[in-house]
Amino acid sequence: MGGLNDFGACELAQKIREHEITSEALVRECLDRIGDREQEVHAWQYINREVALHQARICDSSPVKGSLHGVPVGIKDLIDTSDMPTGYGSSIYAGHRPALDAECVTLLREAGAVILGKTVTTEFAAFNPPPTRNPHNLSRTPGGSSSGSAAAVADRMVPLALGTQTAGSVIRPAAFCGVVGFKPTFDYFSTMGIKPPSS
Repeated sequence: MGGLNDFGACELAQKIREHEITSEALVRECLDRIGDREQEVHAWQYINREVALHQARICDSSPVKGSLHGVPVGIKDLIDTSDMPTGYGSSIYAGHRPALDAECVTLLREAGAVILGKTVTTEFAAFNPPPTRNPHNLSRTPGGSSSGSAAAVADRMVPLALGTQTAGSVIRPAAFCGVVGFKPTFDYFSTMGIKPPSS
């Protein structure tokens, strides 16, 4: 058997609920994997190790809050987070701190998820390629625009990550990296707090 980060998000949530593992142990394994591989893969725009571990410890000392209690999640850098920079993949927004979480991030927090960090996106989810590489072959592209999210999940740095899609920006990198990616029906989830490349 491999490490904890070899399991899927649903299995991990169940293991946490049943007290087979702790959120802190899982988050530590994810952070260790990021430490081992990030220099080659470049999936992450922002990580704060201590903040992630603090969130995990809160989960471990609290009653189960929701379906993703204690499970770490990556957030595409096009999606606002109030406690982490959101740069939309662009140097002109370097260090930008939104006042509020995007509604999808709020839903994740309400479900008990640990927001591990921000994953790399192409600039404004458009065409300028980011430094992210396909973890299966570092000479290949991971696809875009949700490059970091797909690469991070494929490389087992995190079991789950959010992306955004206007054209093929979730399903293309998921396919390139060999992970499950899906885009829900229009208007199923709120897009408040997500930088829109188009209406």
